[in-house]
Amino acid sequence: MNKETPSIQQLLSSPQIKRRFEELLDKSAPSFISSILTICRSNSKLKECSANSILSAAGIAAALKLPINPSLGFAYIVPYKGQASFQLGAKGFIQLAMRSGQYRTLNSGAVREGQIAEIDFVTGEIIRGEKISEEIVGYVAYMELLNGFKKSLFMTVDELYTHAEKYSQSYAYDVRSGRKSSVWSTNFDAMAKKTVLKKLLSNFGVISIDQQSAALATALQADQAVITEDGFRYIDNEHGEEKVVPFSDVIDLPTAEDFDEPEDLPDDDNTDSEEKND
Repeated sequence: MNKETPSIQQLLSSPQIKRRFEELLDKSAPSFISSILTICRSNSKLKECSANSILSAAGIAAALKLPINPSLGFAYIVPYKGQASFQLGAKGFIQLAMRSGQYRTLNSGAVREGQIAEIDFVTGEIIRGEKISEEIVGYVAYMELLNGFKKSLFMTVDELYTHAEKYSQSYAYDVRSGRKSSVWSTNFDAMAKKTVLKKLLSNFGVISIDQQSAALATALQADQAVITEDGFRYIDNEHGEEKVVPFSDVIDLPTAEDFDEPEDLPDDDNTDSEEKND
């Protein structure tokens, strides 16, 4: 194999990269590395992504101590235009917020027709109504801090679709082409729950540089980003602009330097037995 393009199997078999994951995850490192390999094998689009971008996205999840198994819904490694980005699920946001020790309650979910009577235009308080059908008309997120502060946020289904088309180029392409390839098309419910929760936390959550809240602040920055040497690069955003945000200094995040290609890489043929033992 060309040394300039090592495979993800080769990189994950190198002592240097294994050691970095052990620093982040201790005894959980082998199972986490195994989950990276499993995800890459099961996703044909990820196989087309650069190995370094996959490693960097996985490194963010490891630093945040979040599993990347898609079925769990905490964090994901998502392919887009040959690069792998880190994405947080609604459960991931809830997990990081609760770890901060600041939240009594945090949740998001679908709203059926009639369940919201009105929203107070001054306080933003949601006045509950009575459900009249099973039709989902929107999604709501709710938070309550230990100090008593409460806040909720509601978006209609139409507002969420508009948001998706504006901020996700992959979904906008689906709309134009009539395809269903983006996660907004294939799992709207999960993306809607995450979006209202992320908006609520971004606007009203406890986002500070103290150690307890650092992980949540970093996750809000890292979500939907490709991790580069310069910082978080957003390649699937409005108008296709590739925005770059420098790394936050509130958490010890793995950077591209942590996953530099080792000088001596094992051959792919020698990795199969090791993967089976993980």
